Amino acid sequence: MTDVVLPTVAIVATGGTIAMKIDPVTHAPVPALSGADLVAAVPGLEKLARIAVTEFSNIPSAEMGPDLWPSLTRTVEGLLADPDIAGVVVLHGTDTLDTSAYFLDLTLRIDKPVVVIGAQRNASDLDSDGARNLLNAVRQILSPAAASLGVTVTLNHAINAARDVRKTHTHNVETFHSGETGYLGTIDEDRVVIRRAPLRRQTLPLPERLARIVIVAMYAGADGSQIRHAVESGAEGIVVAALGMGNVNAAFLDAIRSAIAKGVGIIIATKLENGRALPVYGFPGGGSTLKAEGAVFADDLSPDKARVLALVALAITRDRDALQAHFDH
Repeated sequence: MTDVVLPTVAIVATGGTIAMKIDPVTHAPVPALSGADLVAAVPGLEKLARIAVTEFSNIPSAEMGPDLWPSLTRTVEGLLADPDIAGVVVLHGTDTLDTSAYFLDLTLRIDKPVVVIGAQRNASDLDSDGARNLLNAVRQILSPAAASLGVTVTLNHAINAARDVRKTHTHNVETFHSGETGYLGTIDEDRVVIRRAPLRRQTLPLPERLARIVIVAMYAGADGSQIRHAVESGAEGIVVAALGMGNVNAAFLDAIRSAIAKGVGIIIATKLENGRALPVYGFPGGGSTLKAEGAVFADDLSPDKARVLALVALAITRDRDALQAHFDH
């Protein structure tokens, strides 16, 4: 009788709470575990697949961002290019997990399954969720039903599209949700159940240099000085976390008008969790006046996700209509 050859799943460890334990001196969670440590702690994983671990980093996710994202894309894509690799699980801290996942979904050219996971509870907790999330991620990669979903964020049994998902709770394990679009599916005890496919995916070439993009929030009484400071500091694009459907006050409008005149791309996103940013209102600072000045609207992307798309898209084109087409995709 011949031995069954198990498929190979790659694990890319970047750090985060999933790799933390309580420090005996500070009594607070700190980076402590490698990817290999985490894999070894998951009962039954060895019966599903052969695991190949890549230690990318071991950092809290507050330290993950545009300086590391291109390298992460290249690392994951290099693993996916191996015909023996069925897919990749990225271990990541939850604070920026949704934005890293979206960057990967935008820039990966190989459409094998990639599942980004983390944990809300560190490895010292009696009810840590890391092991279950890792086991489920491997099960998802190996399931034919879950093919062609792009990059997903899969925690607490729920599968979310990278574009749609947001972290919604500071510590509850049921933290990642996709708002009005809903989950792609769930991982049950017996099988992976897929209920819909992600329809708004796009792939952009990874530029040699990402654009410098900042987020500036509109709030009651804002005077636009943050916009002017961002321009003076060399921002190539500014995502405005706007009110309602995409509105600001007259002072913000003046600062935006000045920024656009200096060649800075302005992207209007809504601070609200559901709904689209739309150029509707006609008062000074209303969405239609911002569009008339040349601003791009981010559709239903959160300000964080709008920034991720702008990092890549603004490095490729500065044409307003071309940029708007990317956000409308």
